[in-house]
Amino acid sequence: MNSFQKISYGLSKRLYWIAGGAIVAMMLITCADVVLRYFRMPIPGTYELVCFLGAIAAAFAMAYTSLEKGHVSVSFVVALFPKRIQGLIESITHLFGVFLFVLIAWQSAIYANDLRLSGEVSLTLELPFYPFVYGIAFSAAVVCLILISDLSKNVRKMIGK
Repeated sequence: MNSFQKISYGLSKRLYWIAGGAIVAMMLITCADVVLRYFRMPIPGTYELVCFLGAIAAAFAMAYTSLEKGHVSVSFVVALFPKRIQGLIESITHLFGVFLFVLIAWQSAIYANDLRLSGEVSLTLELPFYPFVYGIAFSAAVVCLILISDLSKNVRKMIGK
């Protein structure tokens, strides 16, 4: 494994653990709110916190899911082709994926900057939105690194090395 793969894999695993922590935090906040509502002391902003944590969980799990090939794919037809054709098809697919996630990262960063400049915050807790959108942009960039790493493997498979 080269250093580029080590860096991208390491980043994706760290983001994965953060996503897992966000899911645990969502559960704890929701359970605490339910229990405290019984005593007529709900946690203010629970809905906002759970939404923000859900965004973190979904975005930060993308890279590790790409790393583990956890996305749905229809590969039973591609498996019938010779290795070089498989490499070509997978390379094209990864190129489209890189293009898509570069666009997501770029547009998310632009949107986060707009939110930062406008000072937009959540309604109840007045938490700023932009750090979460920057997190989505960063996660999409890490997905790009994973896809580029996979693309290099597929190109080697395509040329027969």
